[in-house]
Amino acid sequence: MSNVKVVPSLMMAGIVSLGVATNTHAADLPEIEERGYMNVATEDNYAPFNFMDGDDPDGFIEDVLAELEDYADFEIRQEILPWTGLLASVTSGKYDMALTGASVTDERMRVFNYAPPFASAQHYYIKRAGDDRINSVEDLSGMTLGVQAGSALLSRLPELEEMLAESGGELGEVVEYEAYPEIYADLANERVDYVINSIVPVNDVVRERPDEFEAGQAVSGPGFVAWPMPKDSPELLEYMTEFMAHLRDSGRLAELQEKWFNESFDDLPEEPITTVDEFHEMAGM
Repeated sequence: MSNVKVVPSLMMAGIVSLGVATNTHAADLPEIEERGYMNVATEDNYAPFNFMDGDDPDGFIEDVLAELEDYADFEIRQEILPWTGLLASVTSGKYDMALTGASVTDERMRVFNYAPPFASAQHYYIKRAGDDRINSVEDLSGMTLGVQAGSALLSRLPELEEMLAESGGELGEVVEYEAYPEIYADLANERVDYVINSIVPVNDVVRERPDEFEAGQAVSGPGFVAWPMPKDSPELLEYMTEFMAHLRDSGRLAELQEKWFNESFDDLPEEPITTVDEFHEMAGM
């Protein structure tokens, strides 16, 4: 990959990738039921999945959390974390699962299983509105890209590199940030030339700020957004798979997708994802 730059705030944070802590014990469903509660980690800055409305959490996940509280026969305890430490806190056993908009990746499949997906995660580029330099993927050659550190976007950048190479181009400087609001601020201020994100947040930011940003073309193949949980929690995975089936069969999943994503994803896999081979087959990779 080309030159990668991490913004100073992330260097201080010290967590820019998955990370696996030494305590890897995770509570499976019997332990959760015995103690009477499940600990879930959510994030605070990834609209429309998770974000803060003043002091209150909001978004698709917050509505799903309310559905889970009604569905479960045990208490759901939520803690809101910054994205950069969220998955590592689940691998450490501090939380039972991450209830957030996490994309499925090969790397994460090493330590997590995923409940059935609830949204597409195909990647698209975003540019400043009216930036006539960029009209196709080919035009991204050599330009500065802003992307979130520790995200699935980084792991699939080789797909963009291949697209650029086909036309004789190359990936430019990659600048990593802690959160997307900071990335979009730098895009608006011309500190980066374009940003990559998955289709749901791309549509969200363009809808909210049409005078500032425009969506471009896909820069990856298909992908999925789903809830990760440790591989040594198979009964919890089965439980969350049944909960997803409940949301889907009741029509509530489609309602929440329309509310927060402006579309329902009717052709998503209905089975959990437990291996890289399963993921690749589902994504046509």
